[in-house]
Amino acid sequence: MTVTVWARPRRFPQLPPGQRRFFSVGDGTYVLADCNWQPRRDEAPVLLALHGLEGSSESHYMKGLAEKAWLRGFSVIRLNQRNCGGTEHLTRGLYHSGLTDDARAVVEEIITRDRVPAVTIAGYSLGGNVALKLAGEYGALAPPELVAVSAVSPPIDLPQAIVLLERRLNLPYQWNFVSSLKRQIQRKRAVFPDSYSTDGLGRIRTVRAFDDRYTAPQSGFCDAVDYYERASAIHVIPRISVPTLILSAVDDPFIPAAPFRDPRVTGNPSVEVLLTSHGGHCGFLSRRCADHDGYWAEWKIIEFMQQAMDGRGEAEVEERKVG
Repeated sequence: MTVTVWARPRRFPQLPPGQRRFFSVGDGTYVLADCNWQPRRDEAPVLLALHGLEGSSESHYMKGLAEKAWLRGFSVIRLNQRNCGGTEHLTRGLYHSGLTDDARAVVEEIITRDRVPAVTIAGYSLGGNVALKLAGEYGALAPPELVAVSAVSPPIDLPQAIVLLERRLNLPYQWNFVSSLKRQIQRKRAVFPDSYSTDGLGRIRTVRAFDDRYTAPQSGFCDAVDYYERASAIHVIPRISVPTLILSAVDDPFIPAAPFRDPRVTGNPSVEVLLTSHGGHCGFLSRRCADHDGYWAEWKIIEFMQQAMDGRGEAEVEERKVG
């Protein structure tokens, strides 16, 4: 999904211009990222940021998080998921809520090629589900460089989330998503006319119908029902072994609170859930002051990531003492 419809106008004067980088993710497919590297990339931890449905590396929450991380000594990679940020020509397929291959390829490349010492991952909404699913797929075999994962308003149980999205009250959200997704298919057809048909595109009115027509068959799923079930991170959250933070709100219009209370989530000691009463979908706005811009979730992610880094450093010191 994406961010709350209303947002304050934002500027990011302390975030340097990003360096564009293409990552190969296999089968002739590339993804594009905007990277803010610290002067010594082999000494600084990296924050890999994943956006929500129809977002991009330029989404305000991506840049807000990046600026905060950069100022605290992190290198930041703002990844455009497949077809996002004007990258339709880089891949024949589509991105989706369970596609972890691209983030995995980025993590492994920066570890092996750039020799970064530590990696953290933060995802918003759809990107949050991707981040959690990747951590669960890694399980106990996660790279030692992977220090922490955070997810804001993630649809970890997609079947439940899609039912909420289809409520009449959420018609504006549904219309916004579907309109953007339709435009994506029109752009894909212009680049790959043999793979995409726009016949009947105008009759699609829901995200479920779009996923049934395009996302599922293009991504190897039988249909939307199969896609939602197999892409949901809740199935692998019990296997997560790195410190993980999940932020969501009870009043989120289309991310249900119940899955965050599921024993598969609460029973994993590596996973911390902060379920607030208010916050909407990826909103979490708080009072602004001189040293706080009011974007509470961004600050919370940075705080969590820094604590994970500090804990890792303390553990390494103890290991050296024992050794």
